[in-house]
Amino acid sequence: MRLTVRGRLTLVYGGLFVLAGLVLLGATAVLFSQRLPTVLAKVDTTMPAAGVTTNQRFLSAQSEDTLTTLLSQGAIALVVVSAAMIALGWLVAGRMLQPLQQITATARRIADAPDADRGLHERIALTGPQDEIKELADTFDVMLARLDHSFDGQRRFIASASHELRTPLTLNRTLLEVALTPETASAEVRQLGTTLLAINDRHGRLIDGLLLLAQSERPVTERSYVDLADIVDHVAVSDTVKVLTEPQEATVAGNPVLLERLVQNLVENGVRHNVPVNGWVRVRSGTRLDGWVVLEVSNSGPVIPRYEVPGLFEPFHRFGTDRLHSPGAGLGLSIVRAVARAHGGDVRADARDEGGLVVTVTLPRAL
Repeated sequence: MRLTVRGRLTLVYGGLFVLAGLVLLGATAVLFSQRLPTVLAKVDTTMPAAGVTTNQRFLSAQSEDTLTTLLSQGAIALVVVSAAMIALGWLVAGRMLQPLQQITATARRIADAPDADRGLHERIALTGPQDEIKELADTFDVMLARLDHSFDGQRRFIASASHELRTPLTLNRTLLEVALTPETASAEVRQLGTTLLAINDRHGRLIDGLLLLAQSERPVTERSYVDLADIVDHVAVSDTVKVLTEPQEATVAGNPVLLERLVQNLVENGVRHNVPVNGWVRVRSGTRLDGWVVLEVSNSGPVIPRYEVPGLFEPFHRFGTDRLHSPGAGLGLSIVRAVARAHGGDVRADARDEGGLVVTVTLPRAL
């Protein structure tokens, strides 16, 4: 078992103290032994010759007893004081490492965020003397600030680019509709114009999806009381596929527009990727015993390998569909995941053995 830094520092402190105590105790014994002959010689000069031998023996025995007592009591004192110093070293090491624990806790909260850019607004803001640990914390804060600025710049760029691209697409659509008037357009021109209009619409959906994805990746600040059951009743409909709904109360605090888009994307995804005959989509909402709100959308459809399921949430990823001829933009499930995480929840998908998917969204219940 590996010792922690605190344990290693405590062992170093305690080991150095015990070593210093042993050296001091040994030096005391050596000095006492070296000084003993000089003391005995002085005593001999002050005593009569008849009692010198007896006194020497007595003093020698007393000196040995004194040295033994000194060593034994010194060892006991060293053990007691060493134990106290090890305990004190444990407390001192914990106090010294407390700033590192604060840095570690902040880094862990950022690392445990559902998305890479969540939590980057948090800072360590370590106080104290300008030492090596304070310098490390300040450097970490600067790195977080730069990463936060970079991610925020990417989101602003996507939003700005989406807004800017809407204008030329709208202009293109207007020009195409004018050129396709039956009085002036030939059959070839109308066919070409219809194709260009379809491409223009697809680009419009792509831009709208990118803009919505950029908006939904930001934390939701303004929240309203929303019941997903009401959204299911309103959104879960289709003209081509049988839609079965089981709406039960599922109240959350969030953005109504984003939550409606979440349900709509799941229903549209289930309808679009379905079997041509006797297809179905089932939408359920409710609240679990642990207090989490659950939205489950399942459908019939083609069999999807389980290893392909995680990639379905990546932007522009489609399973078994030609990108050029796909009616969608490939952002539906990516937006669903972004909206769920922006509301403090998450989403997962499971492939059905019979074909199709079961997509489950979990969100915190409104208090």
